[in-house]
Amino acid sequence: MHDGTEPRNEHDAERPKRNKGIYMVPNMITLAALFGGFYAIVMAMNGRFDLSTIAIFLAMVLDSLDGRVARMTNTQSAFGEQMDSLSDMVSFGAAPALVAYIWTLSSLGRWGWIAAFVYCACAALRLARFNVNTAVVDKRYFQGLPSPAAAALVAGFIWLMTDLEYPPSDARWGMFAITLFAGLTMVTNVPFYSFKDLSLKRSVPFAAIVLVALGIAVINIHPPTVLFALFVVYGLSGYAVYGWRKAKGHQTSVISTSTDEPDERGLHD
Repeated sequence: MHDGTEPRNEHDAERPKRNKGIYMVPNMITLAALFGGFYAIVMAMNGRFDLSTIAIFLAMVLDSLDGRVARMTNTQSAFGEQMDSLSDMVSFGAAPALVAYIWTLSSLGRWGWIAAFVYCACAALRLARFNVNTAVVDKRYFQGLPSPAAAALVAGFIWLMTDLEYPPSDARWGMFAITLFAGLTMVTNVPFYSFKDLSLKRSVPFAAIVLVALGIAVINIHPPTVLFALFVVYGLSGYAVYGWRKAKGHQTSVISTSTDEPDERGLHD
C-alpha cells in the first residue's frame, strides 16, 4: 500500500516538477495581439476605420510572432495555447465582424447582422476545429482559410474603401459578400498552404533576400491595395489547389471531416 512518502514508480521519481508559472514574453505578445482586436472595435465605434483596420493587421503580425518566440525560447505551454486561441477569437473573429457591421453592414438591417454573425460563428468553429485536429493535419496546409487571413480580407476591404474615400453605403453588398465568403471559407475542408515548412533557421539563396526587399517595396507603393490583393489571391488559392487535386484524382481534404476528437494512436509511429 502506498503511504505517500515514496514515489509510485521510477518514472515519477525522474519526472521533473512542472513549472506552475506563466511565461512572460510569448504571452505578452499574445496580449498585445488581443489589444489590437479590442482597439479595432473601439476605433470603429469612434468612426476611425483607418486605425481600426490597421490594428487588425498589426494583430496578425503579433499573432505570427508569439508561437515562434515561444518555440525559439522553449517557453511553450498549454496556457499559452489557450490564450492564443482566445486572443484569435477576439482579434480575428469578433473584431472584423463588428468593424464590418459598424462600417456598413448595419445599413442592410437583418441581412447585415446575419452576415456578421455567420463570420463570427465560423471563426469560432474554425478555431475549435483547429485545436482538436492540430495533431493530425498535414502541417503544410491549413484545413480551411485561417482566421487571420479571413480577418485580412474583411479588414483589407474596409481599409481600401476608406483610403479611396468610397462611400460605405455603396460598398455594403460588396462587404456582405466578402464577409460571408471569408466566414464560410474558414469552415470548409479546402486546403490552404500554411508556409510552415519554410524554416527561418535554414540558409537561403541571396536572391531570396532580394525578393523579400522587392516585396516590401511593392507593399509600400499602396499598402491597402497591395495587402488586400494579396489576401484575395490567397483566399482563392485554396480553391485552386482543391480543384487541381480533384482533377488529378488526389485526396482533396488534408484530414477527416469528423468533428470528434481524433484518435492519435499510431499516427506518429
